[in-house]
Amino acid sequence: MKILLHICCAPCAVKVLESLRDEGHEVTGFWYNPAIHPYGEWKLRKKALEELSEKTELPVIYDDTYDLVANLNMLLEDPEFGIRCLKCYEDRLLATARKTVELGLDAFTTTLLYSKYQAHDDILLIGERAASETGAHFFYRDFRPLWGRGITASKKMGLYRQRWCGCIFSELEAEKERERKKEEGKR
Repeated sequence: MKILLHICCAPCAVKVLESLRDEGHEVTGFWYNPAIHPYGEWKLRKKALEELSEKTELPVIYDDTYDLVANLNMLLEDPEFGIRCLKCYEDRLLATARKTVELGLDAFTTTLLYSKYQAHDDILLIGERAASETGAHFFYRDFRPLWGRGITASKKMGLYRQRWCGCIFSELEAEKERERKKEEGKR
């Protein structure tokens, strides 16, 4: 099967790519992540994917859409954790489904299904809805069992590893969590 793999970041893609290839699928990567802030972070993550692409001979299509104002407006509609995430999932998965149809590929999936920090069931529903809206096929797989091995493999590859999901709100939440843990460690 020819699969378009939406890639949120290189570390999350390492074992997902390996798993799909081991199953005999032909994989093309797709970079579309307009919610990553700040722009410098977006560039670091894109560069890491370029490195992974070179190391694994993964063809990648890069959609360099980065409309800060539009993305912030989308996130500000309801910035509460969970709700804003659904909008972000929907944006990325719908773009991936459309690209799948445009390229005439068999199916699409996402590395979001790899992370134990993402809302897995919501990603599944949104992926299926994007498929229904576009006529694409959503290839579902629970990649979370690959989590630990993926972290180890991405570190061995020397890939840049981020400390938050992507949006400016998740950066703030991650920083507050680091501060909380630091304070607990002082006690």
